[in-house]
Amino acid sequence: MDLQLRNKTVIVMAASQGLGKATATEFAKEGANVVVSSRNEQQLSKTVEAIKQTAPDAKVIYSVCDVTSSDEIQMMVKKTTDTFGSVDVLVNNAGGPPAGGFDQFSDEDWQRAFELNLLSYIRAIREVLPYMKANGGGHILNFASSSIKQTLDHLLLSNTFRAGIVGLAKSLSQELSRDNILINTLGPGRIATSRVASLDRIRAEKQGVSYEEARAHTEKSIPIGRYGTPEEFAKQAVFLCSGANTYVTGQTLLVDGGLVKAL
Repeated sequence: MDLQLRNKTVIVMAASQGLGKATATEFAKEGANVVVSSRNEQQLSKTVEAIKQTAPDAKVIYSVCDVTSSDEIQMMVKKTTDTFGSVDVLVNNAGGPPAGGFDQFSDEDWQRAFELNLLSYIRAIREVLPYMKANGGGHILNFASSSIKQTLDHLLLSNTFRAGIVGLAKSLSQELSRDNILINTLGPGRIATSRVASLDRIRAEKQGVSYEEARAHTEKSIPIGRYGTPEEFAKQAVFLCSGANTYVTGQTLLVDGGLVKAL
């Protein structure tokens, strides 16, 4: 299947590691122009080199961007358009907020989580829309969490703002369809990333078991019987943002090996 991504320009947020890096790599392998962003310039430079080793002919650049900064998001999009002329695909991504329960969080914690996990997506979408409309269409994909279908214990901040992402995408799908801009939300289940490993360690400490025991217990609850890989997740992201997807918009999809039982 031709995904029609060759020479399309793709921005992948929070792409120096984990799901973002894997997704950027898959886009590069399909011949897209790729812009990766995060706060860590040193790690971004290494990521670009790693992607080019996998896809030697790929055009990949980086832009240092703190997603909680409106100015830095604007500069990232400007660097993209100055280099490649436009934006065809936006992949919104950001690190997760701290774990914890209601009594543990202050107003400042709630505000930071809002700016990190919801307002950053709003700002990035706002910046790319003029280019997509001028192009006659585009794709936007928001990374969220399996909590968009079933809340996760001790992840109150994430549960709250990931749900907001779904509401945002569903609402925008109604507005943007007339411009041939498709927007969807992709929720990872237990994908083997450093974020998931960190959460597993926290859970292991609370339960008084080893990290290995905590992970093994979770794997038993996954019908496929293992954690997913970032590459498995990334392939779904690339399809939803490709020319092969011309009719799926406003939807939420989990990549979770069957873990979540909610309808």
